[in-house]
Amino acid sequence: MSKYTTEALRTLALVGHGAAGKTSLAEAMLHATGAIQAKGSVDKGNTVCDHDPQEKEAGHSLNSSLFSLDTGATRIHAVDTPGYPDFAGPAIAALAGVDTALIVINAQTGVELMTERMMRYAAERKLCRMIVINKIDADNLDLPGLVADIRARFGKACMILDLPTHGGAEVVEVLDTANGEADFESIAAAHRALIDQIVEEDEDLLAQYLEDGADPSPAALHAPFEKALREGHLIPILFTSAKTGAGIPQLLHVLATLAPNPAEGNPPAFYKGEPGGKSEPFQADPDPAKHVLAHVFKVVADPYMGKIGVFRVHQGTVKKDMSLFVGDGKRPFKVGHLYRLQGKDTVEVDQLLPGDIGAVAKVDEIDFDCVLHDSHEEDHIHLVPLDFPKPMAGLAVETRRKGDEQRLFDVLGKLAMEDPTFIIERHPSSNETVVRGLGEMHLKAKLARMASQYKLEVDTRPPRIPYRETITQPAEAMFRHKKQSGGAGQFGEVHLRIAPRERGAGFAFVDAVKGGVIPGVFMPAVEKGVRQALADGVVAGYPVEDIEVTVFDGKTHAVDGKEVAFTIAGRKAVIEAIRSAKPIVLEPIVQIEITVPEAAIGDLTGDLAGRRGHITGTDGRGHGMAAISGEVPLAELNDYQSRLKSLTGGQGSYTLEFARYAAVPPNVQQQLASKFQLRDEDE
Repeated sequence: MSKYTTEALRTLALVGHGAAGKTSLAEAMLHATGAIQAKGSVDKGNTVCDHDPQEKEAGHSLNSSLFSLDTGATRIHAVDTPGYPDFAGPAIAALAGVDTALIVINAQTGVELMTERMMRYAAERKLCRMIVINKIDADNLDLPGLVADIRARFGKACMILDLPTHGGAEVVEVLDTANGEADFESIAAAHRALIDQIVEEDEDLLAQYLEDGADPSPAALHAPFEKALREGHLIPILFTSAKTGAGIPQLLHVLATLAPNPAEGNPPAFYKGEPGGKSEPFQADPDPAKHVLAHVFKVVADPYMGKIGVFRVHQGTVKKDMSLFVGDGKRPFKVGHLYRLQGKDTVEVDQLLPGDIGAVAKVDEIDFDCVLHDSHEEDHIHLVPLDFPKPMAGLAVETRRKGDEQRLFDVLGKLAMEDPTFIIERHPSSNETVVRGLGEMHLKAKLARMASQYKLEVDTRPPRIPYRETITQPAEAMFRHKKQSGGAGQFGEVHLRIAPRERGAGFAFVDAVKGGVIPGVFMPAVEKGVRQALADGVVAGYPVEDIEVTVFDGKTHAVDGKEVAFTIAGRKAVIEAIRSAKPIVLEPIVQIEITVPEAAIGDLTGDLAGRRGHITGTDGRGHGMAAISGEVPLAELNDYQSRLKSLTGGQGSYTLEFARYAAVPPNVQQQLASKFQLRDEDE
């Protein structure tokens, strides 16, 4: 039996930009609570969370890692996440398992790209947010300027909860005291501003505060503090040094006394129904006596333990040896072993309560984002999906050794199973297998893991750009397929019209045939032919999308009417219609954000303009660095990493995020079309 209750549990994710010190902060918290005897170091490769050989070699996190610690009567489950944009997938996924996001900022470098992104992602998931300014022991800091920048970017809800003193050697809390000296700002002023912000959440408390002028008791402040956190009216700012330990006791105290427990945080966004269909909101109840409801937010392909599903319990109690269902699966699996994860170590437990984070192993049915439950009443409950950036960086891969092709797909499947931002595409027309990720670092890490863990060597090259085709106006066409070859013949005639749909709306097939001129048994064959044509492309060999196809007439033959005839007729009719509908080729446009030395801004903006890109903004990052944001066609970025390295002396970095599809210039469409020969054989 657990000695903790749900009310004594806290769940948090350490998120923020790379090199902010999240992993070191985790070490400091573990050491301060006695969970480890000595603090490890990222440089030495002996931390609890960066336990993977690749992470030790890289010197930074590549994946999320879980750890737990006990402080007084409170147990904290935490997820340490990677901070570089190329590895944003595991960081975003961790938000589905916690109530609080701890956004860690490097005091030396200030607010960076992933700081802003994770603040936004956490706000969208309605998580309680706290900001931790780390590395306050560093030299030449401008902490007042950093606090001002945080407030300018994220709003006045960012309130100081403690302050550094004695040159950053110590930290003093300001909620419980108005006395003392700090390295900057006034403790009394910070205390008063914080109290004023909190009491506004409770009308009765505010009236009493205004009437007698005395500070409310800590007990009276707890509920309005929680409400302010939940509603985003308060984002506490705390100061720490993971290196010296300054501020760590204060941080742990705040997490134990002020961070929400599973019953106090905003409820997770579950719904009952099916994705894309009718649904209604469903609220999990953190009651250990109710049916089990747990959500898998991380999957690991472990070479020794097999597939590990890491989940957060939202309702009920998960017990060893109980049976659980995965989604709407009809057959349950038995929880033979139940684990709590501590970095690379697994700690076996007997049960997990609402708010606990745990894991099960060797359950093949478990996938990322699935829901575990113990009753068919919860078969159709899902969590509103996380909004991951679309992977745009790509490499075509092929095995070096013949006969390894099936192994390649098995290994890629395991890597994709673990990471929602790593996807595999197979393009039969070009015979290409393409892997896509969030950036060059992301893909390099996957290839390195394939080589080191799975002993699989591959060759890579730039992939074909994922162009698409669409139409710009309605059109009609018909095609009659008639074939006689001595015996039974083939006959099928299809009349259809096509119309463009909004960008991103996809494909719609409408059966408007009346009078049975095309028997219903043949309509799936017509749709099959249409889909074949759309998949193969008409103008340049790329999939056709955002189109509605309506079949409204046709003919059959009592003897020769066959499925194959209607498949061919459907395919050729839609090809003819598309040719008459002013088709265009679309190209992916990506949002690019480039971090460069300020001296290189002119060269970079000129280079982007030469790549058909346009700049949407520039933003100072401090320390002589700036961020350039803009949009550019993906096709123009094949050699961008080497070009950026040349223009910035190796100091530049960039991230890509899918923006939209847009029509290619006429000369580009002509070039693409000239290389394509539409297959015209009758299958």
